Amino acid sequence: MLNQITDTPTFVTHLECSQTGKIYAADQLHGLSETGKPLLVRYDLDALGKAVTKKAIAARVPEFWRYREFLPVRKTANIVRLGEVMTPIIPLPAIAKKLGAGEILVKDEGRLPTGSFKARGLALAVSMAKELGVKRMAMPTNGNAGAALAAYCSRAGIETYVFCPDDTPEINVREIALQGAKTYLVNGLIDQCGRIVGEGKDAMEWFDTSTLKEPYRIEGKKTMGLELAEQLGWEVPDIIFYPTGGGTGLIGMWKAFEELEAIGWIGAKRPRMVAVQAAGCAPIVRAFEAGADHAERWEDAQTVAAGIRVPAAVGDFLILDAVRKSGGFACAVADDAIIAAGEEVAKTEGLMLCPEGAATFAAYKQELSSGRVEANERALLFNCATGLKYPMPEAGIRLDITKEVDYDLL
Repeated sequence: MLNQITDTPTFVTHLECSQTGKIYAADQLHGLSETGKPLLVRYDLDALGKAVTKKAIAARVPEFWRYREFLPVRKTANIVRLGEVMTPIIPLPAIAKKLGAGEILVKDEGRLPTGSFKARGLALAVSMAKELGVKRMAMPTNGNAGAALAAYCSRAGIETYVFCPDDTPEINVREIALQGAKTYLVNGLIDQCGRIVGEGKDAMEWFDTSTLKEPYRIEGKKTMGLELAEQLGWEVPDIIFYPTGGGTGLIGMWKAFEELEAIGWIGAKRPRMVAVQAAGCAPIVRAFEAGADHAERWEDAQTVAAGIRVPAAVGDFLILDAVRKSGGFACAVADDAIIAAGEEVAKTEGLMLCPEGAATFAAYKQELSSGRVEANERALLFNCATGLKYPMPEAGIRLDITKEVDYDLL
């Protein structure tokens, strides 16, 4: 299936510091820029636009590698694949009717390998690591990113070290270890796990794959924007609610929309981007409300939505820039609202959301009520992982087959 896309060179021209604009050479291993900021991959968009058409894209296998020209991997042989399907967009008609709202759509990223949207970023990061000769990778994780890194590195034959806060959901920790990573539990938060990774680079000779500390996870997450635009007929929704920890996906989608406009595939319209955080860990919300360009570390971070428990984000200024330029906002929701939102969607629409995905629905309801979201706006919410990975309430009433069933009681 993959061989329908040939080994023609991609359209990457260089990498660029997201803060200073300084140019870095493509096809070389890079982490952060000299100023400690994320690097962005840049393309010859004029040439890209002439080389591929919407019709050609539509004829390809329905997976995110169909956007090959928009991605940095030079050789097909270096692509590390585990079945990266296009994820469905699922409407919530019963809930929309109940709320008196317009179209509410959920992009269900739980259908991807390892059950989360982390597969997008790590498929690209590991493919590029393979292309650039990396033999050992390490990262801090709250769960799903570590699972994706472990799976793709095992597939690629790359050694993996993963560091998790010691209260990371047990299913995630076991998944990471089972898929081949050397897995460590740390009595701290994800940024403190990240410090271990950063300080161990020289001693362990591993490549630091922390969020935004390498250039290619953004490119993988960018496919969310390419994909949803194609699925909506090369249009964008009015508003996107995105669960925001490190914010790679929000930054990546914003980049995707810029590139699509540059080649003439979409117009100038942008969705309002909403960065959704938990009330117990909301550094981006605090910075947005203060009018700041950077977010100070959030102390004593706590939330049931482990994936967005990120006290400090390297790309904070990129998240805030995209939110503000889009006319969007950042908002926080309480844990009890997250739990209730997940239950409501499951029982009303039959769709199981992960806690971070449930946070986007909680935020939608909250901001519909506040007036920051109009009822007639076409809203797209991101469910970033399958709900099957997370603890569920106890359920089931026992029946004794040695006794007659009282159907009136049922």
